[in-house]
Amino acid sequence: MTVKRREFIAGLSAGLSAGLMVPAASWATPGMSGQLTLGEMQVTTLSDGHLTLPRSMLFAGLDPDAVDQILQAGGIAAGPIHPPLNVTLLRHAGRVVLFDAGSGPGFQSTAGQLTAALDAAGVALEEVSHVVFTHCHPDHLWGVLDDFDDPLFPNAQYLMGEAEWDYWFDPNTASTISGDRASMAVGARRRLEVMEERLSRFDDGQEILPGVAAHASYGHTPGHMSFELRDGQQSVLIGGDAIGNHHVSFAQPDWAIGTDQDADLAAKTRLRLLDMLAHDQMQMIGYHLPKGGIGRVESAQSGYRFIPALGE
Repeated sequence: MTVKRREFIAGLSAGLSAGLMVPAASWATPGMSGQLTLGEMQVTTLSDGHLTLPRSMLFAGLDPDAVDQILQAGGIAAGPIHPPLNVTLLRHAGRVVLFDAGSGPGFQSTAGQLTAALDAAGVALEEVSHVVFTHCHPDHLWGVLDDFDDPLFPNAQYLMGEAEWDYWFDPNTASTISGDRASMAVGARRRLEVMEERLSRFDDGQEILPGVAAHASYGHTPGHMSFELRDGQQSVLIGGDAIGNHHVSFAQPDWAIGTDQDADLAAKTRLRLLDMLAHDQMQMIGYHLPKGGIGRVESAQSGYRFIPALGE
């Protein structure tokens, strides 16, 4: 596949007009969380389940009382954090595109539900034409292989940012990354080796598919990418883990988050994206945000707020 080069789509839109969001509750199909229509683009979020993470993994080094105050205000119960996993499905111009591939069966028992969600959405594995990766963490990449380490999507082409590929495909990464992440590096490289012959790489600003432009959002990983979907004046940003939670990272976006590999760069990226999304009133899809991950960003007295589309 040849990836076309062009300038990044300039002038982010003033957001999706009213009525384009179809609440999942109106059709209540298991595994399907929300739906958007952008011109000829049909966008659905699918649930891969959820993770269970100790608070220390996310908030080590932060003031526990300040964190608790934010979490309590957001209705987050005491104990571990349970971030949802929202995989985005795009149907457009005869293509069936997934943004990330979920966790697969080998990560956490509460995750790995993407195949059931695709079935509920009426999408056969053979129909998936492209899988686009935001980054190579297990809950985004590991679901690309089945139980026999064969490609789960037999007819798909794969697309990934050049910097992200370079980092995780480098055999030295497993020995230079922090020890608690070494297994992630080994697992990523093994999957990239399987996909290599069918994988195209791209840079910031490229239109990787018609109406889909790459937007560098480095920090969570060295080459993390977000994606703008656009049809005419309508657009939405698929943010991956660039904004990885709907509480602390909105209320205090400059605070370091433990799952970010470069916490300082990730915070700068988060602030830039939140400011852009709030200023342009552009909708977003967050991989770990609630209620299917679709919503918008509002400026608050301190920081920002995530407004889920399903809550409006």
